[in-house]
Amino acid sequence: MKKFLGKIFGMAILLAIPAGVALAKDVDWTKLNPAFQGATYVKDSSVCFGCHEDYKQPYSQTAHAKSFQFGKAPASGDCESCHGPRSKHVENPDRSLALKPEQLTLACMQCHEGSNRMSWNSSLHASSGVACTSCHTVMSKKSDKALLSTARQDDLCYKCHTNVRSSMNKSSHHPVREGKVNCTGCHNPHGSVTPGMLKGGSVNETCFGCHQEKRGPFVWQHPPVLENCQICHDAHGSNNRKLLTSKDAFLCLSCHTYGGHVNSQRYNRVSTPTGEGCVNCHMAIHGSNSPSGAKLTR
Repeated sequence: MKKFLGKIFGMAILLAIPAGVALAKDVDWTKLNPAFQGATYVKDSSVCFGCHEDYKQPYSQTAHAKSFQFGKAPASGDCESCHGPRSKHVENPDRSLALKPEQLTLACMQCHEGSNRMSWNSSLHASSGVACTSCHTVMSKKSDKALLSTARQDDLCYKCHTNVRSSMNKSSHHPVREGKVNCTGCHNPHGSVTPGMLKGGSVNETCFGCHQEKRGPFVWQHPPVLENCQICHDAHGSNNRKLLTSKDAFLCLSCHTYGGHVNSQRYNRVSTPTGEGCVNCHMAIHGSNSPSGAKLTR
């Protein structure tokens, strides 16, 4: 019975592994580090833990350790599937077989190269020298998922993107610090075909993933909405309401400066106590399906 339950638990672990995680493929370790020439696999993690005992307990709590224990471990064994054949290291435990961060990334890609990591090699992170180990900690569990190096995903991103942390602390912001959304809701840190490593095919497609009501098509379109949401909104945060890049009326007047309308700032910016200005009348600012909505007034 105990053996049967162990198999069931192992199947659950395997099903929990994200799409794109495949069985390990062969890695040319000698190409990564010529010192691997002639090394063979020990295939016994107890030999590794004989010296590296301090890693044993923290590692046992990680997703890798549990999937190897209850699922199907790689043919090369537990430790050596990531660290390469270690017979030479057992004989002479020095750092000659050590791998640089970018080399460790290639070791990770033997299993994790599919799904949302297909664009990794051409990504901004890869070209900037970011490696898997820059964001992920393999040997201990520091987060609830994805083996992140910090408990919260946003804290990890803010280590480099400090300007975004500043924006997210503004009065109008996406609820990242409240824990309702996270950075990977909009961005794919492993690379994408769009600028800013967005998950969607464009800025607008990414925004429409949540804001479907703004997608349209509308009978009466507002051209900036079709072009780019960021013309009016700062996605990371603003001190103006609704993530606007400037105060409502001033934002409208940056385009609508022609005559024929009472459109001076002195009229719009104080037209109501809430300062909504132009949208007091032009309320369907993202587009309208009303037959009489040509001016986006309904």
